[in-house]
Amino acid sequence: MYQFFVENSQILGEKIEISGADYNHIANVLRMKAGEKIRISDEDGRSYLCEIDSFEENYVYAKILEFDGLGTELENKIYLFQGLPKGDKMETVIQKSVELGVFRVIPVAMKHCVMKLDAKRAENKTRRWNAISESAAKQAKRTMIPEVSAPVSYQEALELAKELDVVLVPYENERGMDYTRETISAIKPGQSIGIFIGPEGGFADEEINALGSDMHKISLGRRILRTETAGMATLAMIIYALDC
Repeated sequence: MYQFFVENSQILGEKIEISGADYNHIANVLRMKAGEKIRISDEDGRSYLCEIDSFEENYVYAKILEFDGLGTELENKIYLFQGLPKGDKMETVIQKSVELGVFRVIPVAMKHCVMKLDAKRAENKTRRWNAISESAAKQAKRTMIPEVSAPVSYQEALELAKELDVVLVPYENERGMDYTRETISAIKPGQSIGIFIGPEGGFADEEINALGSDMHKISLGRRILRTETAGMATLAMIIYALDC
């Protein structure tokens, strides 16, 4: 069943109005017909099972059949602070982390990052990254579209992380999974979680030294993971421990 997102203003009583790119996708790409069922989520994360009711010029109207109270979101909001990787790897990180349930992705410029973005490139990249997030959210039947922020500096990322309840920093020099298990199992439902992932060259010594005393350096095992793998492994561990 296809998933779509609307603003609250598009919910008109027992019907939902769909326009813009989603209208084109339904009418001209998917060539859906009246009577076919779709799933729609609003800005507040509410989801509705709907049936396409009618087509008008530039609009599709869907009839609400039932409210989906179960949802697909984690109780914990997870923020992924991803060191900017080379090439198109960031796109893979966004796609897979959104599928796994991340709440927000924050690209971070770190000392060992190969990718350097000026303001114009950063704006264009951020626009594309958010489109990838929306597509992944639809595929995964998310009830919200995770935001991908514009790239921030490492210091800015640390300041943002101070607002979170738990911060995890997978670090290749840490050894032993016991502390990882202990730390993740201690996370309570509803707590906000930050995950810091270094770029291909890893964290610089001064970046590790700048971590707050309450931030947890953890191991992901005896193998060295690529930057695009480390965040996914951490997310999977958190989901295993906390998802219903």
